[in-house]
Amino acid sequence: MIVSIFNQKGGVGKTTSVVNLSVALVKEGKKVLVIDMDPQANTTTGLGVDKEGDSVYDLFNEILENKEKEIELEENEEDKDNKEAPKKIDFSKYINKTDSGVLLIKSESSLSGLEVELVSLDPVSRTEVLKEIVERFEEEYDFVLIDCPPSLGLLSINALVASDSIIIPIQTEYYALEGVSELMNTYKLVKDSLNKKLEIEGVLLTMFDKRTNLSYEVVEEVKSYFKNKVFKTMIPRNVRLAEAPSYGKSVIEYEERSKGATAYKMLAQELIGD
Repeated sequence: MIVSIFNQKGGVGKTTSVVNLSVALVKEGKKVLVIDMDPQANTTTGLGVDKEGDSVYDLFNEILENKEKEIELEENEEDKDNKEAPKKIDFSKYINKTDSGVLLIKSESSLSGLEVELVSLDPVSRTEVLKEIVERFEEEYDFVLIDCPPSLGLLSINALVASDSIIIPIQTEYYALEGVSELMNTYKLVKDSLNKKLEIEGVLLTMFDKRTNLSYEVVEEVKSYFKNKVFKTMIPRNVRLAEAPSYGKSVIEYEERSKGATAYKMLAQELIGD
């Protein structure tokens, strides 16, 4: 199953969910690959991996270089002996093992410039590079989780085109549904024209504070909008969840008995159950 964690708003618990859900799935005996498509690379550091070295940006560039060579060969059929052939890509060198057992294709800040480079491709090809990458790996893993950047640009669209489904994290705070209509328009556009199999896996309510009436009001508002697509599991506000990334660990490794860790383990079981 290939799942993008997707919301163009920042601060909704997207990266926190990718890191902790991936580790929780590994704890359930699943083989999990995470692809960090956010130039901020917080998922990379949150899983304890150094940002230096071969990244998803380098992998994209290898693929783009091969596409250029393929086009040159097609356009110069008579002179193809003098043209450089596409090279075989070693995809395995981009896979990083983490202490938690999650496997990761990491990100770094250069990824922010990739959208400009993708524009050189035709309108369909520029949306399918990540799909080409994922197709190399999907049979090896039970779950491929993609951390999308907080935007609706080509990086996010690549993630949606490559995915079977999306998880939408929404914080239980003021303006929770702000931007959701725009997000849903992007989802529908991709589903209608680029990836007809794309479904909403579920909406994940995050930063839930049972001490405030507001959190309960937002829960009802989100359920009214998304109906039965809302996960039963809600992620609470939790000090351990906030502390864990500074140690390069998931909350499950940092403090497995915390409420945050328990919630993500329940979410993994709910996802597997679906």
